Amino acid sequence: MKLYRIGELSKAAGVSERTIDYYTKLGLITPEQRTQKNYRLYNSETLNRIERIIQMKLEKYSLEEIKNSLDKWSNVSANEQVTSKLNSLEIHVEQLEREMNELKPLLEEMKPAQQRKVVTALLTKSAACMEALKIMLESSMM
Repeated sequence: MKLYRIGELSKAAGVSERTIDYYTKLGLITPEQRTQKNYRLYNSETLNRIERIIQMKLEKYSLEEIKNSLDKWSNVSANEQVTSKLNSLEIHVEQLEREMNELKPLLEEMKPAQQRKVVTALLTKSAACMEALKIMLESSMM
């Protein structure tokens, strides 16, 4: 398992060392261990968390919302891939919700026939996606 010092982690993640310190103070990331000289060492999961934080910041989430989301998914599974995928899925679902809220005023300006056509197309695709998620979750719980 590769461990990163702050400088290495900041370069790998494309953020400043001050950002790493700030995220550590907020509890968004935590060092895996410390060296004898008290340097903080971070693992590759921390790099993944920073990438998720950056992605969520681009989606306009507050740092508190990001912390809550990361904490929730960290408690779901110890498996890094599952945790990462679930977090990514949650981000996408929340982004879709935001986009739907942005669409509401546009839909209201459309004629009823246009509205039905758009809503029908969205519902069909959404229902198929939800059914696939349901099947996936049911099969994983067996």
